Amino acid sequence: MNDMGALATLPAAEFSAAASLAPPLPAQSPASTPRVSILLLCYRDAAYIRAAIDSAFAQTVACEIIISNDCSDDGTFELAVEQVAAYRGPHQVSVRRTASNRGVTAHFNEVMALASGDIIVMMAGDDIAYPQRVATILDAFGRAPQAMVLGSDFDGIDTDGSPVRISFRQRPERYEFDYYVRIGRLIGLLGATLAFRRCVFDRFGPLLGPIEDNALSLRGALLGQSLCLRQPLIQYRRHSGSVSGTVFARDEPREVAMRRRYERTVQFYRGTADDLDACLRQIPDLPAKKRRLAEQVLAMYRIEAQAREAILLQPRWRWIGPVMRGLAQRGLRRKSAERALKLLIPRAWFGLR
Repeated sequence: MNDMGALATLPAAEFSAAASLAPPLPAQSPASTPRVSILLLCYRDAAYIRAAIDSAFAQTVACEIIISNDCSDDGTFELAVEQVAAYRGPHQVSVRRTASNRGVTAHFNEVMALASGDIIVMMAGDDIAYPQRVATILDAFGRAPQAMVLGSDFDGIDTDGSPVRISFRQRPERYEFDYYVRIGRLIGLLGATLAFRRCVFDRFGPLLGPIEDNALSLRGALLGQSLCLRQPLIQYRRHSGSVSGTVFARDEPREVAMRRRYERTVQFYRGTADDLDACLRQIPDLPAKKRRLAEQVLAMYRIEAQAREAILLQPRWRWIGPVMRGLAQRGLRRKSAERALKLLIPRAWFGLR
């Protein structure tokens, strides 16, 4: 089913709401202020969706807000429909659900086909955006024309909304491809804080792989710079059903958590590498230095996927190839040296059975 078909299967009252009865926000100059689309993607977020939607409605810049549920069965969609039907305000709001469960990236690709904004702001159904988030993002992009993707700091909260400390490596305020190679870690901007110029998607087409944040971060680095604002712009909720908790098996039993984490990160690294590879092939005139750095990052993703898959599935002598490739690859030498030590110890010592 195509995107508009998925919308058309629902009665009009269930997927859209006019937003024109409240006093308008201050007028925005079409020539200087890009149109903004907020993509509020949700799945099994019934306990949190009202707060997330309220925080989107509270934005001080008028936006297109698309609330999209990935066909969950817990009442999230019904709660969103009810809340949107009662909304009276300046934003253009719609609510929809997929015809079947798509998964993170396919869901994102489907909703991007419906968005009209020049700036895309990501939101999750379990997080809370501060009211100034969109205005701050627009200001940052306006001051940095080379910036293609943007993230921010965040305040961590738990299931009840109480403050909680969440460990997350802070990104530089401004960086390009050399950052990934220099730090030797395959980390992009936190997806929950992500915003990007529409060309980051349109230039290359639908995302590949299972997760969107690293792929979008790398696409942005191909086209320009990445920003990470030191200002917290969201409350980022940590709970067992979150996307990051699922991918990294944070809340699963210890005896299976490491294996599942390896399995999922293999898929994640391989899919991100496939996306970057496809994007590189679409820019034959990329400057030589940037291409060289991008190819190094691509190699890092490929080697990491191969190494983790070998440790999971192969006899120890098959680990040697990825370890040696990692030792030869700038950005992976320290991690590969640490991995070489695993050749000498039982799998159970590092959490695998």
